[in-house]
Amino acid sequence: MRSILVTGGSGTFGRAFVRRALDTWDRVCVFSRGEHTQAEMRAEFGQDDRLRFFIGCVRDRDRLTRAMRGVDCVVHAAALKRIEVCEYDPIEVVQTNVGGAANVIAAATDAGVRRVVALSTDKACDPVNAYGASKLLAERVFLAANNARGADGPRFAVTRYGNIAGSNGSVIPRWRAMIGAGATTVPATDPEATRFWMTIEEAVTLVTDTIERMRGGELVIPECLPAYRLGDLAEAMGVRMHIIGMPAYEKRHEAMRAGLTSDAAPRLSVGDLRSRISAL
Repeated sequence: MRSILVTGGSGTFGRAFVRRALDTWDRVCVFSRGEHTQAEMRAEFGQDDRLRFFIGCVRDRDRLTRAMRGVDCVVHAAALKRIEVCEYDPIEVVQTNVGGAANVIAAATDAGVRRVVALSTDKACDPVNAYGASKLLAERVFLAANNARGADGPRFAVTRYGNIAGSNGSVIPRWRAMIGAGATTVPATDPEATRFWMTIEEAVTLVTDTIERMRGGELVIPECLPAYRLGDLAEAMGVRMHIIGMPAYEKRHEAMRAGLTSDAAPRLSVGDLRSRISAL
């Protein structure tokens, strides 16, 4: 039996990844803190005997170790992600995003897991906020774990990508909710700000491909993502912006790595954005 576990498995990425994983894995385990989101997920997926659910937090190494018993591969997607929350409570961010990474490594080693793929973010490249800094350190922790894995220990790799279009808490669903509630304008930091566009299907493919090809120690970054202006996104959604200004903890343009920035990426037109948004 081939078994895979996803931390943060009831989130936006987790649900999409689990749906794909059920096509190829004999058992798929969801590990997350959200009892309500797990209940929703059970209803969404039906009574599939290959699917297992574990309530737990990545801060709890013992619970992680127990959940990973008999698991071949771990995908680590759990993290605190809200940038403004991370700025307000950086100690909590360190305990979850960095301490949790260390716990995943230790638990995977103790449980005999063979491969671990951790999810990271473009905000880990030259970080300007607590979230990005925590994910950069988590990247380093995971990649360095290969130095002490021994002959039979897990192999570790990291994938890094940008915001997932339409994911929970991101700009498109947030603006849609405001419009639906009757708002005539939406808040925006800077119409000239650019962000990478990536779909959830592309994110899942990046991770599944990494699982198949990894040898250990890779930092896998997509090279050909398009980007968009925030002002063009508002036009594509048919809304006017009221500009609130760029906070110190955000960048005008994101970067996947040095030389690969969102302002230099292929630019999506308003028409492109309109059709992509309607497909979400």
